Amino acid sequence: MLKVMAAAVAAFGVLAGSAVADTYPSRPITLVVPFSAGGPTDTVSRLVAEAMGKDLGQQIVIENVGGAGGTLGAGRVAKSDPDGYTLLLHHIGMATSVPLYRKLPYDTLNAFEYVGLVTEVPMTIVGRGSLEPTDLKSLIDYVKTNKDTVTYANAGVGSASHLCGLLFMSRLETPLTTVPYKGAGPAMTDLVGGQVDFICDQTTNTTSQIRAGKIKAYAATVKERLASLPDIPTAAEAGLPDFNLTVWHGMYAPKGTSPEIVAKLTAALQKALKDPNVVKRFADLGTTPSTEAEATPDALKAKLVSEIERWTPVIKAAGVYAD
Repeated sequence: MLKVMAAAVAAFGVLAGSAVADTYPSRPITLVVPFSAGGPTDTVSRLVAEAMGKDLGQQIVIENVGGAGGTLGAGRVAKSDPDGYTLLLHHIGMATSVPLYRKLPYDTLNAFEYVGLVTEVPMTIVGRGSLEPTDLKSLIDYVKTNKDTVTYANAGVGSASHLCGLLFMSRLETPLTTVPYKGAGPAMTDLVGGQVDFICDQTTNTTSQIRAGKIKAYAATVKERLASLPDIPTAAEAGLPDFNLTVWHGMYAPKGTSPEIVAKLTAALQKALKDPNVVKRFADLGTTPSTEAEATPDALKAKLVSEIERWTPVIKAAGVYAD
């Protein structure tokens, strides 16, 4: 009798989950971006949200919750109801926050359901338009000679630009004055305005400024030249071998979100990443959408685990921590 009742309860749960998935979404969805508006992750998120919203039949509203290297926004989603109406789109900082922060307000690997990978964005080393060096080699010489006065901008602790800066300074064995901002957008504004000297940031934030001639481009942190910026040498070509760094983005839901809803979100994400407008706009920004095989829960979780393992020794060796 007990076995029959248990089977009935289980069957009811499956039917209830299916019913929820059938009616989901019945209202707008909030996609939390844990960085300021106008930055590279915000740009990626808005393109994907628009395409996914068309497929799901509901608007996906972006909510920028910046601060603490993305951990405030991630924490907001971790504590949200697991009903599929609050999602998170975060980048590589999801992994690097683990060794960076002494205490996180959530358990990174276990506080979320995984929807899928979105894209991997190349990075570029760029400087203000009036910066003297004309290529990466001369920039390196300039930085070493003027290490006490050169300023390196970043989008805050744990941001992609912060990580790239750590690697750059480590390779040069030259500490620099860093100027943290509350996002990549404000950092780029000051770089264009000449208030800071240089930054290493995602092509989604630098491409338009490079093409407009407002900033100088020194190198791309990938193994092959970018189709969107073919005149910019790779770091290896420019004299900095094995300096490869891309910034991956993934979509998450709060832990406990039903498998049926997660599956529906994954399918919508996969469809969005094939949307002609998304493909074109990503290409304009120097990146490409994740493949269907990459835009899955398993692929995202595997990526997060491997990136935590990759960055933990790097960050610990740099001795950088945040409260």
